[in-house]
Amino acid sequence: MKTALLDEGENALAAQIDDLRALKECGCGDGFCQGFYTQPPPRGAYGPGHRNVGLNPAGPGMLILDVVDNLIMYVEVIDRPPLA
Repeated sequence: MKTALLDEGENALAAQIDDLRALKECGCGDGFCQGFYTQPPPRGAYGPGHRNVGLNPAGPGMLILDVVDNLIMYVEVIDRPPLA
């Protein structure tokens, strides 16, 4: 994920990766999803300051980050090998 962020010029987000922790799984139950929150989930939509950052990492699937005020809040992991 760090390399993919650097490739996109998202240096400030890439700098967060080493300290990123999964706080809570998304819980959607979809077999193709391994999404997780890195910050407490919002009540409703993220609102102002929110943006999505789509990444094309090496290998199958994709990653989409929910970012609020330049802080990674959620990592959507779609059709990727199982996370450890």
